[in-house]
Amino acid sequence: MTSTLLRVSLCAGAALSLAACQTAPVGDAGFLTTYDGLKTKPGTLRVAVRDRRDEAASAGIDRIVIEPAQLVAGAAEGLAPADVALVLGEVDRQVCYELSERFTVLPAGDTDAARVRVAITRITPTEPVSSGAAAVANAFIPGPLGVRVPGSTGALAAEAELIAAAGVQAAAVAWARSANVVGMDTPSLSRVGDALQFAEVFGDQVGDSFAPKDRTVRPISDPDPCARFGPRDQGAGFLVRLVTGLYVPEVQGVRPQE
Repeated sequence: MTSTLLRVSLCAGAALSLAACQTAPVGDAGFLTTYDGLKTKPGTLRVAVRDRRDEAASAGIDRIVIEPAQLVAGAAEGLAPADVALVLGEVDRQVCYELSERFTVLPAGDTDAARVRVAITRITPTEPVSSGAAAVANAFIPGPLGVRVPGSTGALAAEAELIAAAGVQAAAVAWARSANVVGMDTPSLSRVGDALQFAEVFGDQVGDSFAPKDRTVRPISDPDPCARFGPRDQGAGFLVRLVTGLYVPEVQGVRPQE
């Protein structure tokens, strides 16, 4: 009876928090070379997106160099350097994965290619104790949705731009994502568990924002230009999530930025 009441209480409290599930846009971090022309992407709820793309300029770009992700000053207050390095490394990985399906990714040092610049502008920590409790509670809640303790969820915000070889910004995106109290965001015992998971969502958006409309997804070249970040297939991580209800960075192939 007690456990049933607990589950009902968690679900009721979470339901009342549904109105607060929308991710609020964040202000300009000062990283992009220009913020002119950024427009809010309509139809999004969980993710805040502002982007722009010069269709003619992006259509003329195929070869790119992806610079290592940077951290904006004050974006990760209270987090250990090791945790920040994990998020930077995962952002590098996911951005490379997505862009390699639309552009030819070259090694650093090629000065004739377009450049991709990326910065993390905010990391909100995940509270691990509450996340562990949520994973236990979610095991008793039927259906795909789970609950998280309010105030324990994390977030990630980032900016990126595509700079043509001539030095002009061809595309840009300012993005943010916060974990929901009710939803399918997987809890984690890592202080940056939510931010690491949202790096994949950010990478998806970078690919969509930078690639011209008529450019189709292409096969990955051999050798894989993103292999240095780890394998693309993370089947073990899926199984661990299924069994434990937790996101575990170690089995997801997450690596700190070198």
